[in-house]
Amino acid sequence: MPKRVDHEERRRRIAEALWRIASTRGLEGASMRDVAAEAGVSLGQLQHYFATKDELIVFALEHISGLGEERIRRRIAAITEDPAPRTVLRECAAGMLPLDDESRTGLLVGIAYFIRALGDERLRRHAQEGQPALRGFLAGQFRQAAESGETVPGLDPDTEAMLLIALTDGLTSSALLEVITPEEALELLDRHLDRLFVA
Repeated sequence: MPKRVDHEERRRRIAEALWRIASTRGLEGASMRDVAAEAGVSLGQLQHYFATKDELIVFALEHISGLGEERIRRRIAAITEDPAPRTVLRECAAGMLPLDDESRTGLLVGIAYFIRALGDERLRRHAQEGQPALRGFLAGQFRQAAESGETVPGLDPDTEAMLLIALTDGLTSSALLEVITPEEALELLDRHLDRLFVA
């Protein structure tokens, strides 16, 4: 009896092979043939799932984002069943930092994708779609906290959401370059939130 192939699992395995290559050589250094070899499939099998490298890159980025979101949900659930906005904000921002090998690899692939998207209109449009949703979610948490008196007076939720994204981007760059340690990045994140929350 022929073995049943889990197509979604194979797509994930191919995406993870791309991450491993991209995290050390960048996306430009990851040919379809190299990815197929790393994933243990033939080039023909890879092209059955992803007709182009861009299709593979988009799928890999979405998969990596999904894993990151799930990691953040697990972190929050481990703390409390009913998290306060500050807890949600802190864990979301911490989830965007390179605190372990998994998040570091994901961020390196994200940076490689960012560089490629700068010169590719279609990939750039795809990359742009995610930030408004993230900013909106973070702004909602800041708004909820402000309405319940947990933040300093006069805080603008939309501005603070964008500043938090920018802060995590900067801390990520410094941590990846080993200018600061992951622990220092987390400490700086906490100090930033301390300035915004009164309770």
